[in-house]
Amino acid sequence: MGKGVKTAVIGGVFAAMVGGAGYGVYNIVSAVNGDGGGGGGSEAAVTKKSGPPDKGEVEKASGTFFAAWEKGEAARAASYTNNAEGAAPLLAAYGEDARIADVEITPGTPAGTTVPFSVKATVSYDGKSEPLAYKSELTVVRGQTTGRALVDWEPSVVHPELKEGDTLVTGETAQPPIEAVGRDGTVLTEEEYPSLGPILDTLRERYGDKAGGTPGIELTIRHAEGSSGGAGAADSTLVTLAKGKPGKLRTTLSAGVQAAAEKAVKQFPESSVVAVQPSTGEVLAVANHRRDGFDAALQGRVAPGSTMKIITAAMLIDNGVTSMNGPAPCPPTATWQSQTFKNLTDLEPNEGATLANSFLRSCNTAFIKLIDEEPLTDASLTQEAQERFGLGRDDWATGVVSFDGSVPAVGGPDRAANAIGQGQVQMNPLNMASVTATAITGTFRQPYLVSPELDGRQLAQAKGLPAGTASQVKQMMRLTATQGTAAQAMSGLGGDIGAKTGSAEVDGNATSDSWFTGFRGDVAAAAMTQQGGHGGDAAGPIVAAVLRAGG
Repeated sequence: MGKGVKTAVIGGVFAAMVGGAGYGVYNIVSAVNGDGGGGGGSEAAVTKKSGPPDKGEVEKASGTFFAAWEKGEAARAASYTNNAEGAAPLLAAYGEDARIADVEITPGTPAGTTVPFSVKATVSYDGKSEPLAYKSELTVVRGQTTGRALVDWEPSVVHPELKEGDTLVTGETAQPPIEAVGRDGTVLTEEEYPSLGPILDTLRERYGDKAGGTPGIELTIRHAEGSSGGAGAADSTLVTLAKGKPGKLRTTLSAGVQAAAEKAVKQFPESSVVAVQPSTGEVLAVANHRRDGFDAALQGRVAPGSTMKIITAAMLIDNGVTSMNGPAPCPPTATWQSQTFKNLTDLEPNEGATLANSFLRSCNTAFIKLIDEEPLTDASLTQEAQERFGLGRDDWATGVVSFDGSVPAVGGPDRAANAIGQGQVQMNPLNMASVTATAITGTFRQPYLVSPELDGRQLAQAKGLPAGTASQVKQMMRLTATQGTAAQAMSGLGGDIGAKTGSAEVDGNATSDSWFTGFRGDVAAAAMTQQGGHGGDAAGPIVAAVLRAGG
């Protein structure tokens, strides 16, 4: 009898705990098991299921999550996910920091375990309110240890533009809005020039307080440092509750050249282009056409292929190895420290070739053979790039986020590969447009989009090229544009023109990256089309179109 009473009492206490604090008990169990939170009582913990959630489970799991989210019960909504710890802060910020209320969520028809839904809500701050509406989706998964049907947590569940580490905030903007204008006073907007979206965000963040505007009130996505939005990426505006007064920010961009660049990159997927003014270093245009939205034109880090031969040729001339009209034999193959390098299959060997001839035909083996000559060392190409072309020192101050190129000093096969733009060399169209500008003027002028006078920043300095070297490299680029591998792409362009093509092989890709850089008068441009083939196939027409507009 005594044992029976004791057992009943213990059982009664246990039942009371489960019935009165089911969420809490399950939260403890789930946290230990790594399956997120509670909200499901003890039944799921007792009866563990397996396999994909069925239709009923999908509807129930998503429905309970939506109901808690609508009520602003962040912790409870997070408990219906498989990562309560990760979900709770963002769901809490949704109502608290972002000031989003009156949330109405309308589920769509599930597709398997994926549930599309639409959100309607109101954003309010300081007596001002604006509607918020968007669509997103979630997926219901089976908890690995508990077998419960749970919402698979991703920040994009809350808003499709949210990435890991991002949060939502409503309030007075950190920086006043800007009205960015081009060199001729034309207003530059993301709507008119889509590629400028990320750049305009960065310009606002860096120069909003210097352009004379006043802050507004906005709902924004505050990006995490180092998130996929980019280290230090500017906030993304979702809703404007009160417009600030924009300040006017003058940039170096040319509306006409920018428009041509935007149109040109649309011809080929995964393309980027930059145009600069060699006489000043001012950036005239930046355009990208990429699925991932990445600003590869300014921030890319990939092998530039044979466009690198501009720097290599300058190194050979500067070090007295050869000259434009000096010997640069073009054999079928060239071996450097056990690695054999070849030319394109349709390139005829020419043992009597000059440097100009091997340059305009883009003969790899000629450059490989010459890098073994005295006085060249493993560091010679790096020194040429850094000291004369201003590359690879991480000191450019363009006014926006950009990469300065990299030409590391290496031995072994990569010393040879670097000379033809493979190996460990990394560049982007900004870097190669600058290389062309330096090559044809002899003077390195660090590219920039905003005048350094606005914020007192120091532009990078480099020695530039001796007049004789610059004259020879420029003439070789002229020959390439009129008689060599760049002739087809540059046909029809008048005036003083020059170019260099490049094809960069990337591990795992069947098709090479297409590179092309050229000049026409006082405009230099460079383009890259990933997996675009030979330099003249894709990047060439892009550069030609930009040079045509810039003339």
